[in-house]
Amino acid sequence: MQLQKKLASGEFVILAEMEPPKGTDVVAMVANAANVKRTVDAFVIPEMSNAVMKMSSLGGALLLQSKGLETVLQCCCRDRNRLALQGDLLAAQALGVPNVMAVSGEEITHGDHHKARAVNDLDLMELLAAIQTLQKGRDLAGVDLQGAPSFLVGSTVKIPTSDAARLDEVAELDKKIATGVKFFITPPVYETAALEKFTSLLKGRPVSIIPTVLLLKSVGMARYINRLLEPKIPEDFINRIQKASDRVRECVQIAAEIITTLKNRGFNGVNISTIGWEDKLPAILAAAGLEFGG
Repeated sequence: MQLQKKLASGEFVILAEMEPPKGTDVVAMVANAANVKRTVDAFVIPEMSNAVMKMSSLGGALLLQSKGLETVLQCCCRDRNRLALQGDLLAAQALGVPNVMAVSGEEITHGDHHKARAVNDLDLMELLAAIQTLQKGRDLAGVDLQGAPSFLVGSTVKIPTSDAARLDEVAELDKKIATGVKFFITPPVYETAALEKFTSLLKGRPVSIIPTVLLLKSVGMARYINRLLEPKIPEDFINRIQKASDRVRECVQIAAEIITTLKNRGFNGVNISTIGWEDKLPAILAAAGLEFGG
């Protein structure tokens, strides 16, 4: 459980999202993870991110764990009821997955199966409470388990931009801490000011805040994010990509610069999201000056 040990010791941790395939060919997924195994502390396996049907997080996590690679299982409220969620968690722990990250899941309308129906039998707080209950040796029906799981538990946290929103998010974070959450992964970060204002309110809390660094792929992607999502990408980054002779290299360099800034600012680590460009992880790590080796 390298991730848990490094977080406990205050070391800078490196997480990397590793998307499972849309199919059964796992060669690229395994190769991309193996290429950075000496530098990445654990691989976050998304659960059908953006509601696009892919191999499950459980399947992807078990696959990489079988190769000796530590994983973080994403456990999603959207797709499973309380029976299936508990069963997946027990299976994951029995087969060696040490970390779990509870998420709500994006809306079905974002994905590629528009006739699918969201489940949401448990909301995020209920899912976190369910994990805590399992770890105490009982299921949600109050029945004793034959062996209880013991996960390092993570979840999500927003990056508020107003004083009122910051106080609301601190209250939400405290509720999650009370259920046993030890680390929180943020949405993508491009500038640190808003995040630092928020984390300044968290002094004394026994948690780690791990910002996400998103690898931009194009000017079009950046413009799309700025139209629909928060936080916004600085125009300087967009202009750099637009003017670069090698736009992919510039996107890698921008991601590396954000990682370096976050490390220098004293954050607990980073979660690198490459959304299909996992083969660029070695270049990002190298450009960020992090020890790299496959």
